[in-house]
Amino acid sequence: MTKQPITMLNDRLLVHIPLNDGERASRGGILIPATAQISKRLAWAEVVAIGPQVRNIEPGDSVLFNPEDRYEVEVRGEDYLILRERDIHAVASERIEGGTGLYL
Repeated sequence: MTKQPITMLNDRLLVHIPLNDGERASRGGILIPATAQISKRLAWAEVVAIGPQVRNIEPGDSVLFNPEDRYEVEVRGEDYLILRERDIHAVASERIEGGTGLYL
């Protein structure tokens, strides 16, 4: 099978699956297992490609999304997520000026 280029359609984003989807540590250093469901926790991912109708996000940006609102796909042996722009809660990018004063 030959490799073919991929184009995202409409308002879709292709993002890397976050590596910290499993265990995480609290600020105090307590290890929280992936199975612990304290509340809905949003996740960050890096944008790889965007569709033509995406207006406020560019490849290389980090986006905040709900991990429950996603579709997983494997491309050339790597796992990615497909999200819709309307499901993104926040964008972190060096090109954005003025934001909230918080930084990643």
